[in-house]
Amino acid sequence: MKKLFISGDIEGCCGVTTWDETYYGHKGYKEACEQYTREVVAACEAAIEAGWKVVVKDGHEDAMNIEPMDLPEGVELIRGWPSSLSGMMAGLDETFDAVAYIGYHAAESTGDNPIAHTIEHYLFDWVKLNGELCSEFTLNSLWAAEFGVPSIFLSGDQGICDHAKAQYPSIFVAPTKKCKGGATWNKHPLTACKDIKEQMALALQSEFVLPEKLDNYEIVMCYKEHQYARYASQFEGAELLDSKTVRFSAKTFMELARGRSFMTGGGRIY
Repeated sequence: MKKLFISGDIEGCCGVTTWDETYYGHKGYKEACEQYTREVVAACEAAIEAGWKVVVKDGHEDAMNIEPMDLPEGVELIRGWPSSLSGMMAGLDETFDAVAYIGYHAAESTGDNPIAHTIEHYLFDWVKLNGELCSEFTLNSLWAAEFGVPSIFLSGDQGICDHAKAQYPSIFVAPTKKCKGGATWNKHPLTACKDIKEQMALALQSEFVLPEKLDNYEIVMCYKEHQYARYASQFEGAELLDSKTVRFSAKTFMELARGRSFMTGGGRIY
């Protein structure tokens, strides 16, 4: 039986517009988690109906936002953080056949989502990988590729869907909303779920494509505060470009991931 890994986040889910909706106990959080769960369920249903085994990694905040009892029976759910470099991809290995991303969002500084960010929103003004603005999808899809697992589907705001298609033309996407300034223009929540299920089913029938491995990976991170940048620049091989910007290069993506993880300036232990 083929295996699908689903990496989930909440900021790209239908309806989610403000930071409050993404935090436990704040206005709209309960409703955001309900829609997050529905969208994950839609992707799971498509995979199960196609005969796949499904493992879901909750990748938002404390990683305990998806309602387990609402998932189809047979789906496995990874909650919390295993204190590893894998982050939102924790649990993925070479035994999986494909990866899908649910609820993903635009990268920091793009303006394509009112709550666009990359990694920790309090930490960076922007992150670039090999000269291009970098999203969490960019980093996570490259992590998957290191295990030989292709990224085949993504749902989220229109900005991240366009970004994913530019990086991987063969990927299937299901936009949940368009964003402008501080506003989001959303599909009906159930329509978003139907689109996810439909496009996920098509993705599972498609030809899977892996990105080419590069000879060098260069990440440049512009921090919001100069203190974070100075701390990060003390990692071996890192270079402080100015008071808030740090550059780090690596020959392999895993080496880059290790450096990036330790340069987050005391962020959450994944």
